[in-house]
Formats: sequence, structure tokens, C-alpha cells
Amino acid sequence: MPINILMPALSPTMEKGNLARWLKKVGDKVKAGDALAEIETDKATMEVESVDDGVLAKIVVADGTADVPVNQLIGVIASEGEDAKAVAAGGAPAPAAAAAPVVATPASAAPAPVVAAPVPAAPAHNGARVFASPLARRIARDSGLDLAKISGTGPHGRIVEKDVKAAISGGGAKAAPTPAAARAPAAPSMSEDMTKKLFDPALYEEIPHDSMRKTIARRLTEAASTIPHFYLTVDCDIDVLLAAREAINAAAPKNKDKQPAYKVSVNDFVVKALAVALQRVPDANVTWTEGSILKHKHSDVAVAVSIPGGLITPIIRKAETKGLAAIANEMKDFATRAKERKLKPEEYQGGASAVSNLGMFGMKNFTAVINPPQSSILAVGAGEQRVVVKKGAPAVATIMTATLSCDHRPIDGALGAQLLSAFKQLIENPMGMLV
Repeated sequence: MPINILMPALSPTMEKGNLARWLKKVGDKVKAGDALAEIETDKATMEVESVDDGVLAKIVVADGTADVPVNQLIGVIASEGEDAKAVAAGGAPAPAAAAAPVVATPASAAPAPVVAAPVPAAPAHNGARVFASPLARRIARDSGLDLAKISGTGPHGRIVEKDVKAAISGGGAKAAPTPAAARAPAAPSMSEDMTKKLFDPALYEEIPHDSMRKTIARRLTEAASTIPHFYLTVDCDIDVLLAAREAINAAAPKNKDKQPAYKVSVNDFVVKALAVALQRVPDANVTWTEGSILKHKHSDVAVAVSIPGGLITPIIRKAETKGLAAIANEMKDFATRAKERKLKPEEYQGGASAVSNLGMFGMKNFTAVINPPQSSILAVGAGEQRVVVKKGAPAVATIMTATLSCDHRPIDGALGAQLLSAFKQLIENPMGMLV
């Protein structure tokens, strides 16, 4: 039976992707696990693997095609023993037909094959194969759930994200109703044609939006429209921190190339301080959902990284447990791979809070927009020498301004203030975050 290859969803928010190029040609033999094509999302380029053996009989979507909807047919594999030419000539069953589509699996995701055989909606038993989406498998694995005990509501009984979340909450597998705020239509804005009429065409260059810019615009417009932000600001004296940083870097061991094993930045201190502060104020280490507040055990802190055409926020997982050197090296690796668009979705999705630092650009202070599902984001400015009062007398100190944006639904003003106060105490007394 022919096997449909569908555009995979490489992240929970992905709706479309670009088919960068095929890695196999029509007529090539493929085995389960072979890379078939490269898919570009808004933030990463990933290889997609075949989930079965056969021959690539037909390419439906050509190299370089942009904005291919998730689950659209992109190619067809002829199963072993089938005539590939006949399969190509006759076409493949529509993705929704009962002939059971097969979705190619992203190479970086947990194995989640969907094969050409209907699967009953009842839970699998007696060692039977369990069919689930990559995202559902990852959530189940992280939550310690047995997929074999979960009923699937997806096509042909496939277990999908909502089924796992329903099992976690102990309720049914029905999707939660969309919040009224999310259903409300966006306020009308000036059309593209109206905007262009305000300018002389000879005096501007038109640059089409790429998928990353479209995603940033959509998600942050939604965040700014639906999340009730409030802002808290403190000034932090970082002279002691700067001295500690200098001492730590001076003591760094050298590798075989006589290069330091690590180089700690002020931003690494900021990430560590926020992570420890979230542990000291655990009620602020949360995620809002329509049905509950998720209170996290560890501090997963996202860090905004500028890349060509936009930004991405890789996450330092369990940051409160990591030393400054480990955070520095992890961020260095993230920044390098982010610019190459080689980050895996699980490396930049999730997190409870985030850090955005524009100090290297000389910004004194600014406010940042919260990136769902996070409930806060810390905007950090440049450290600069200012005249302050110490012990009743004027003195010069290096001051860094930090502004915390909070989601008022799970974090009230007093709670946000406690979190930012804990952060300030740690930044001004950095030895407190090292013990």
C-alpha cells in the first residue's frame, strides 16, 4: 500500500513550513530512519526521516516551496514489493482517506512512527505497538506516563498532545475550549495598500516577510493583546559582581590550546540569579493555563539570542542547579547553533521565565514582551557608573537597571516585587547564588 508523506508539525505552534530541499530523488530506495528532506520552520532547519522501507515514488511538493501547511501531502513512498512507477502514475490516497497516511518524523524528535494500518482508539495492550505524535511522546516521557494506557483521539487512534494532557489532568481527552480573548478578532489595522500609498515607491525597498518574522509578529501581537502585563523596575549595584566575574575568569583553567575553559559574562550571572530567585519565590515560578496554574519544581530560564532576521530564546534547563561556567558554555553553544538554525524545538520551547539583555548595545533600560507560555521576562540594561548615595554621602557605583514584565493572571504585584527583590539581592551579593 502506498505511504503518504505529510508535512510534519515540528513544534506545537507550527502551522506551515518551508520544504528547503529533498535529500532523496524519485526512484531512490529508502529505509526507516533515512533522512528524506530538510524542513525549515520559523526558527530551525531540521531533517525529516522516513518511518518505513520502500521507494520514493513521487515528490508532490518541490524543493524551495514556502508555506506548506502542516499535514499537506508532500511525497509518496511505494512500499516494498509495489511498483513505484504505478504508484506515481496512479497517485496516492488522499491524506484523510482510510488508507492510513504515514507522517514523516523529524530526526530530532522521539521516534513516533505512524504506519499504514488503522489503529483502534482503545489503549494498546499486551506489548502492542503504540502510535503517538512526537510531541505526545515527549510530554508523556517528561511526565512519566505510560502511553499504552492512554486512548488516542487522533486519526486512526493516534495519541496526540491533548490526549496526554488530558491524562495528566485526570480528565477526558476533549480539548479545552478556546479562551474568549483568543477567539476575539484582532482590531482592524491599516491595510498594506493604504500604508504603501503614504510613501514614494522610489524611496523604499520592499522586503517580504520570512516565516520567522511572521511568527514573531503573530505570537508577540497575541501576547501583547491577551496577556495583562505589568512592570517592575530596580537598580542593582554590580560592582561586587564585576569583581567576582573578573576573579572567576582569571582562575579559569586553560585547555590544550591554552584557551580558557570558560568565560563568564554578566548575563550568565543574571541567568543564575533569576533561576535562584525563582526557587526562593516559588509561587512566581509558574505557567498560566485556562484551567490551572502550573508550579514548576526547577527554574527553566529562556535567554533571548539575536539571530539574522529575528531572535530565538533557547532555555537553560534547571538553571538553579548549574554553575556559572556551565551556564556560560551552554549559552555559547546555544548562540552558535541558533545562528545556524540548528537548535532542536525542545531546546527553545517552554520555560517559566526569560532574560532579555540589551546592555551590550548601551541600552539603559527597556521593557520586554512576555513570550507564552512563560509568565515573566527580565529586561536588563547596561551597567553604567552613576552617582549614588552610600552611608549618607555621594559615591560612584556601577548600576544596572532591570525591569521585570509579569503576567498579572498568575503573578500579582506583590509576588512580582518579591521575585525582583530576591533577584536584586542575589545580583548585589553574588556569593549568595554560589552556595
